[in-house]
Amino acid sequence: MNLRRTRLPGRSRPTARAGRSLRTRLLLFISATLVAVCAAMALTTVFAQRSYLLGNLDQRVTDAAERSQGGLQRRSGDDTDLGFLNERGQAVGTLAARFDEDGGILAAEVVAHDGGRQTLTAVQRAALDGITTDGSLHTRTVPGLGSYRVTALGGDGVPVLTGLPMGDVQDMIGRLVAVEGVVAAVGLTAAGCVCAVVIRRQLRPLGRVAATAVEVSRSPLGHGEVTALTRVPERDTDPGSEAGQVGAALNRMIDHVESSLAERQRGEEEMRRSEERMRRFLADASHELRTPLASIAGYAELMNRGTERIEPTLAWRRVSAESARMTGLVEDLLLLARLDEGRPLHAAEVDLAALVAEAVWDARAAGDTHNWQLALLLDTPALVVGDEARLHQVVANLLANARVHTPVGTTVIASVEATEAACVIRVRDDGPGIPQHLLPSVFERFTRGDVSRARGGPTEGGSGLGLAIVEAVTVAHGGRIHVESAPGRTEFTLELPPARRRQDPGPGNHSGNHSGTRVGLIPGTSFPAPVYPP
Repeated sequence: MNLRRTRLPGRSRPTARAGRSLRTRLLLFISATLVAVCAAMALTTVFAQRSYLLGNLDQRVTDAAERSQGGLQRRSGDDTDLGFLNERGQAVGTLAARFDEDGGILAAEVVAHDGGRQTLTAVQRAALDGITTDGSLHTRTVPGLGSYRVTALGGDGVPVLTGLPMGDVQDMIGRLVAVEGVVAAVGLTAAGCVCAVVIRRQLRPLGRVAATAVEVSRSPLGHGEVTALTRVPERDTDPGSEAGQVGAALNRMIDHVESSLAERQRGEEEMRRSEERMRRFLADASHELRTPLASIAGYAELMNRGTERIEPTLAWRRVSAESARMTGLVEDLLLLARLDEGRPLHAAEVDLAALVAEAVWDARAAGDTHNWQLALLLDTPALVVGDEARLHQVVANLLANARVHTPVGTTVIASVEATEAACVIRVRDDGPGIPQHLLPSVFERFTRGDVSRARGGPTEGGSGLGLAIVEAVTVAHGGRIHVESAPGRTEFTLELPPARRRQDPGPGNHSGNHSGTRVGLIPGTSFPAPVYPP
């Protein structure tokens, strides 16, 4: 079976050049350029030198021809007489010939190395055929003698052909080519070595940038904890060089990648915490709802079995109480959900002094075993813009938290401070305090107090949503709340932005709050009441 391998269209076979490094390609390119430049210079030099030498030789040939023609005119020999070759000034290798009437060569001789004359053979004379007596220069190769530069002169004188050997010119050109070849080879070798060193040194920063990029690419960016990625060294980020620009750009890209990875990790961590809070919230909410539902189901089962097991009135009372507890829990959850969605609250001007005073009166009625005190420290009217019912719920939750989690006889002080900058509500008690490990999560949902904060009774435990509602409502009003706690002192501080001040009321139009309000105590109740200056 003959299997043929085919290539998919659009895909080219990788070549060796594609795998060469930039350093190799630069070295090859520079070497090829140097070779081309050296070759061009050598050829130009050779051609120029050859042209000069040939011009000199042509002048010598012309002079020799004129001298030979002049020598013939002074001689009285026959048509084959070439005796002028014996005259002084004729160089070794000088060739001379005479023509007949038809232009054929009658006699041809050459000056030998010993100074004598040597007659040319018929074959050698045949190499000189076809030369006219117009003074033009010709190059002919004479067998046994080599290349000659020849010319023939006629005119008014005796026609004569004269030639000089080109061996010296050819030897000089050959030596020039050899010398230039050696010099070019040595120069190209030295230049190649220097270029290799220079290219290696100049591309070294780019190599370090590439190594940094490779190291970053090997980092587990798709998963795992984000660690500090390698940066290009400062020396390789000089904007004045191309390699420095690449290094600086790579560092900026690594910064963006690292910030994106950190943001992704923070998002993932926040998502995990949100999922954990959601699971804990669902578990706590299910547990809180299951308790009253179990009680209701239990009393209903007892009533179905007969009235002799439980009194119907007591059973219905307990069912109503558990239903109210479950309803309150659901309403609290619904309120928190609405606040999380950012739904706007009812906005109206609220007097915090009157609101806190009412909440303290209500708390005293619910827990008369505690010592309740109210302090109003007002430089300006304590007016804010917000939902009065929700703000009352906030103060009531703080007071209820102090009542439930402190023992009998604890002093609870609720104070209101109003300045131009903020309206501040503080609820302080001298109870045992909040455990330190609970302080970071005290405003989280379904956070229970430690057993060290004793409850007033087994039925007074909350659902763990009171302080969460306090924080959510406060934030919805643009305020903030924080808590400080130590044994013997626990203080919740709630800050709200004040309402924009209106014009001061005229005479006879006084509200319950004035600048400079003092605080007095109601005798026998340890409960303060505001006292205004006359």
